Amino acid sequence: MVSIIIPFKNTEKYIEACLNSIIKQDYKNWEVLAIDDSSTDNSTKTVKNLASRHDKIHYLKNKGKGIIPALQTGYEQATGMFITRMDSDDIMTKKRLSTMVNALKNAGKGHVAVGQVKYFSDEGISDGYAKYETWLNQLTAQGTNYEEIYKECVIPSPCWMVYKTDFDASNGFNPLRYPEDYDLTFRFYANGLKIIPCNKILHYWRDYGTRTSRTHEHYAQNYFLDIKLHYFLKLEYALNRPLVLWGAGFKGKTIAKKLTKKQLPFIWVCDNPNKIGKNIYGTTLKHYSVLKSIQNPQSIVTVANDKAQVEIRAFLRKQGQRQAVDYFFFC
Repeated sequence: MVSIIIPFKNTEKYIEACLNSIIKQDYKNWEVLAIDDSSTDNSTKTVKNLASRHDKIHYLKNKGKGIIPALQTGYEQATGMFITRMDSDDIMTKKRLSTMVNALKNAGKGHVAVGQVKYFSDEGISDGYAKYETWLNQLTAQGTNYEEIYKECVIPSPCWMVYKTDFDASNGFNPLRYPEDYDLTFRFYANGLKIIPCNKILHYWRDYGTRTSRTHEHYAQNYFLDIKLHYFLKLEYALNRPLVLWGAGFKGKTIAKKLTKKQLPFIWVCDNPNKIGKNIYGTTLKHYSVLKSIQNPQSIVTVANDKAQVEIRAFLRKQGQRQAVDYFFFC
């Protein structure tokens, strides 16, 4: 059985379509655990009405407040061999569950089934979301998602599935760290769960102005940077290698400030003549060419410009460096 965890709050416009897309799945061995996170609109009534007509849909009240306590509340009642999550404003394609279950059965434990996603919106899709969709689907098609894990969340929160035993081994929904989907992705990565490539669109991701990921403070840029640095230092950082920080924009300065606070030494580089030679937070910025004389460096790259990233990759590869081993893009 597949246990589908769905927190919801004030999504009356969308939640019926969400649940109907599950009811119409060609794979029928599932249960929905829909957790009400203090809704004040008609979404509660909608879920209860559907639950009264479908014994596989279970309405639950959040024991706490917020998405993580809601996920925990739902997971306590999960009985399936497979665990997945769904957003209450999104839609599954008809074969999403069967595709993921078959992928996991074929690959065995120690794997994450993912699917390609498609954004849709009555308001139109922004260029940033369109680029994210393309980038994410390219990774998913090859199963190379982890190679870019420090850049953005490489497993979409409503489109993954794992064995329950692997989920528990990855500490499930227990950590109270936001953004919770990005944190879970890092724990799948840290636990050695391999990505199963997928070339099919399995999930329609709805975008609109009041979506939680757009409006809640827990999804602000500083939270993402905190998670990236936390897991980099835990999983990648080598004390015996010189640490290099690329870029002196907002992200670069934020990381530099955090490293300084932790009293971790680093070499700070950029190519901006207006910043080279300046002392910020006690560290003087240098031109990136200094790396040619540094033995076995390990780099965090915070430069966001696409063209600059191509040039940085070329420079580092020329020095014999490997992405996701010797250098990590944080944007």
